[in-house]
Amino acid sequence: MASSARILVMLPSWLGDTVMATPSIRLLRESVGRSVIVGLCKPGLNDLLAGWEALDDVMVAESHGMTGKARLAGRLKTMKFDAALLLPNSFSSAATIRLAGIPLRCGYDRDGRGLLLTHKLDPPRRHHPHKGYAPISAVDYYLRLTRHLLDALGVAPAPVQPRLELAVSDDQEALGREVLSRGGIGPDEPFALLNPGGNNPLKRWPVERFAAVAHHLIENHRLKVALNGSPPEADLVLAIRHAIELNHPEDGASIAALPMLGGTVGSLKAIVRRARLVVTNDTGPRHVAAAFGVRCISLFGPTDPRWTALPEPVPGRETIFVADPTLPPEEIADDHPQRCRIEKIRVPDVIAAVDRLLTA
Repeated sequence: MASSARILVMLPSWLGDTVMATPSIRLLRESVGRSVIVGLCKPGLNDLLAGWEALDDVMVAESHGMTGKARLAGRLKTMKFDAALLLPNSFSSAATIRLAGIPLRCGYDRDGRGLLLTHKLDPPRRHHPHKGYAPISAVDYYLRLTRHLLDALGVAPAPVQPRLELAVSDDQEALGREVLSRGGIGPDEPFALLNPGGNNPLKRWPVERFAAVAHHLIENHRLKVALNGSPPEADLVLAIRHAIELNHPEDGASIAALPMLGGTVGSLKAIVRRARLVVTNDTGPRHVAAAFGVRCISLFGPTDPRWTALPEPVPGRETIFVADPTLPPEEIADDHPQRCRIEKIRVPDVIAAVDRLLTA
């Protein structure tokens, strides 16, 4: 069955986690030969994966509520998958795949869903006296589960070096150029991208500090600055632009506020790929930058960077700042929200890293 199986990969819910799943999909692709691999993702993430050849197809899961999940399960049932790799940890994801009647269901034994899986794996846990899950990278977490699926299929894992992967389609490239043009950044103009958002407000470096870094990029490196954010983060992006213009009105012509310019996840890939440098909180665009080998400064607090440690194909491409470098390795930053406040990361340190990366 393994050499020509139909395999469903249920992808994570978040953009960054989906990028961190690409090494697992590549491992699967290189290991199972002629098998068909279909990704199942949340709306919007299909745009993230567009143009990438490792998946034969990408399905969008519109599965709100119990009736939505039942409809999705019915849709999957007609496609007659042989196996499913469940990267999300939720009970509902396993229930949907069980309702779809997929005979081989591989996932982590979490959220009380063990009985719904045919091949389950215990997640890595912290050693006594600490409780909870071990802080391992999502890249390794997903790869571990993928190898478990390959073992269930009777297939030896291919010798693949883990790396993040994305592709940009021609349409996405064209839209990226158009979005930048609307923001006053020409096709050959160098720029840096700042990403001040994040799903958790506690993970966001303060507005005035991003504004200070933006001014330094404009004044000292003669770069234009693209301020990125999801539609709900538009007010945050505007606040940073206003903070820059308040102290340095002359910088206004060098700033592009991307949420107001009609972009998509696909155009963001094209924009990130063109950037000279990305300065970001621990959120999705960091992983997009890593997939394209773009120089990146990543700011962590109060989350622990070990959850999202990335394979680094080019040494020195990323500089990571943590709020408290003295935290013992047996502790997890997430457990110390005050000690590991992101506000502890200093502007001069980030600016020094900007100078190092841009002059390397």
